[in-house]
Amino acid sequence: MSQTLLEQLKAMTVVVADTGDIQAIKKFTPRDATTNPSLITAAAQMPEYQEIVDNTLKTARQELGEDAVPGDVATLAFERLAVAFGLKILEIVPGRVSTEVDARLSYDTNATIEKGRFLISQYESAGISRDRILIKIASTWEGIKAAEVLEQEGIHCNLTLLFGLHQAIACAEAGITLISPFVGRILDWYKQNTGKDYAPHEDPGVESVTKIYNYYKKFGYSTEVMGASFRNIGEITELAGCDLLTISPKLLEQLHSSTEELPRKLDPAKATDFPIDKIDMDKATFDRMHSEDKMASEKLDEGIKGFTKALVTLEQLLADRLARMEGENTVSHAAGEVFRVYDLDEDGFITREEWMGTDAVFDALDSNHDGKITPDEMLAGLGSAFRLAPAGV
Repeated sequence: MSQTLLEQLKAMTVVVADTGDIQAIKKFTPRDATTNPSLITAAAQMPEYQEIVDNTLKTARQELGEDAVPGDVATLAFERLAVAFGLKILEIVPGRVSTEVDARLSYDTNATIEKGRFLISQYESAGISRDRILIKIASTWEGIKAAEVLEQEGIHCNLTLLFGLHQAIACAEAGITLISPFVGRILDWYKQNTGKDYAPHEDPGVESVTKIYNYYKKFGYSTEVMGASFRNIGEITELAGCDLLTISPKLLEQLHSSTEELPRKLDPAKATDFPIDKIDMDKATFDRMHSEDKMASEKLDEGIKGFTKALVTLEQLLADRLARMEGENTVSHAAGEVFRVYDLDEDGFITREEWMGTDAVFDALDSNHDGKITPDEMLAGLGSAFRLAPAGV
C-alpha cells in the first residue's frame, strides 16, 4: 500500500502540530507541538476544554485573593493556561511543546529572561523536565540575547517571527536550540508587493528557509530549522527534509489524504556546495541588515503586534468568563475590538493578508474557507457568549 505524503514526510522531517487542539494532535501523532496565545484563544472556546479554562481561572483567583480585579486574575490565568495546555499536550506527544513568552516583552531582554524562567518553573513544578519545553520568543535582537542567556541555563528556546537571514544567523551564533522561519507570511508580503503568484518551487518563503537551512548545515551550526506558517502543501513538500516543519491541522489532513511520491528537497550532504559566504553577526550588522530588509522589518513588527492583540483578546475573554463565573452580568466586546483591529481597510471582512494572528486560527475562523473572515465568523469563532459591539461602544 502506498504511503501518504504525511508518512513520507515523517520519514525525513520531524512533524510538529501547529495547534492548541488536543484532539487534532491525537489524530495526526506529531512528535512535537507548538502553541501561542491565538491558538490557545481558539482552543479555549471549545467546549471540551472549558474545564481546563475554568480550573485555571479558579486557581489564579485563589492565588491573588478575592480583592483582585478580574483583569489581574486573567493575566495570571493566561500564563497558567499556556502551561496547562502544554501539560495536556505533553501527555500525547513524545517530544517537546513550545510555550510562548508574552509578545509585549519582545524588546525587553531582562523581562523576557524572567518570563522564560517563570514558565520553566511552572513546568518543572508539575514534574516536566525542561528538556521537553521550548520557550518561544520573538526574533528581535533583544529576544535573541534573552534566549542566549536562557540557553546557557539549560532552558531551550524556539525563536519565532523569523523572516530574514540576519535573524537566523544571530540565533545560530547565540546557540539557540530552534528557529521558526515563517514561510507563508513571507509569501504574503511578496504577493502583496509584486502582485505575482508564485509556484511552490519559486516561493520566496521556501527560498528563504532553503537558504537558512543550507547556511546552517554548511557552517556546522547545531540550531534546528523548523519551517512554519504554511499557505499550501506545495510549500511543505518543497521543504521536505528540513529539520522540522510545524503544520496546521488543515494542511496535515491534506498531507494525510494524498499518496503522491515525495522526493527529499533539503539534505545536509548537499549543503557544502551552497554558494554563500559566512557572515559574522553583531548588533550593528543585525540592525543594518534588518533595516535593509523591508519585508523582514515589516513582518516582524506586524507579527509582534498581531500576537499582542491575540494576547489582549484572550485576557479579555478570560476576565469576562471569570466575571460570569463569579455571578456578574457582563458581555464582552473583545470580538468586535479584534475584528476592527484586523479589518485594516474597513471593508467588512478580514483577509489572510490583513490577519496578524496565527494561520491555524485564521483557518479555524474562516468557516466557509473563502479566504475571508466576516463579523459573524469572528463571533462564532470566539464563542456564542460574546457579541460584536458597534463601533465606538
